[in-house]
Amino acid sequence: MVSATIDLLKKELPVEQTSLLLSQDIKTGLVLVDLVNGFCTVGAGNLAPVQHDKQISCMVRESVRLARLFCEKKWPVFAFLDTHHPDIPEPPYPPHCIAGTDEARLVPDLQWLENEANATLRRKDCIDGFLGSVDKDGSNLFVDWVNKNQIKAILVVGICTDICVLDFVCSALSARNRRMLTPLEDVIVYSSACATFDLPIHVAQDIDGALAHPQDLMHHIGLYMAKGRGARIVSEVSFAAE
Repeated sequence: MVSATIDLLKKELPVEQTSLLLSQDIKTGLVLVDLVNGFCTVGAGNLAPVQHDKQISCMVRESVRLARLFCEKKWPVFAFLDTHHPDIPEPPYPPHCIAGTDEARLVPDLQWLENEANATLRRKDCIDGFLGSVDKDGSNLFVDWVNKNQIKAILVVGICTDICVLDFVCSALSARNRRMLTPLEDVIVYSSACATFDLPIHVAQDIDGALAHPQDLMHHIGLYMAKGRGARIVSEVSFAAE
């Protein structure tokens, strides 16, 4: 019944997806959203998966593949890491990704980025990475990264499709439209390298204040909303021969 309902909603709210061929002709930057243990590694924290999750595992695998290829080609990479002060809550979520803990570290297969000169890492203490890139002096590290590298397209991957990924994509698109991200033209979301969490209704009912969050449906809705805001959604990413 639930599966049939989700299939019906997907039919009524279709998300057209294309393939993406990356080449040196268009300067493209990779943006990794919150590939940290606290969201991706089984049992790592309050918001981590409690068991193996196929969608999350696929997202991590594809994100790692892209990160390595981008760095091999010396193409720019920007990684957001959700990180919170222990005394500053982020309602409605329970404590997660506390600074200084393993939860706030990149997943093991991406920890090499910590010493990668080609990568820019940004710890953020809010859902929206664009806002989380604002420093006390008013500058924005993400905006500076786009401008410095003269990026014309960003390829966005990570977790959660309908939360942190979507909020960042929407803000990036608005900033682009306001000419704050020159020369950025395209914001591209790679669906297979994005994921969200699963919280079935029968589980949510036993958690005070929780909302049901069916994984496949909310992943689809996140992509649908991103496309409606102006992002391009792709289901395959490959690289042109050099």
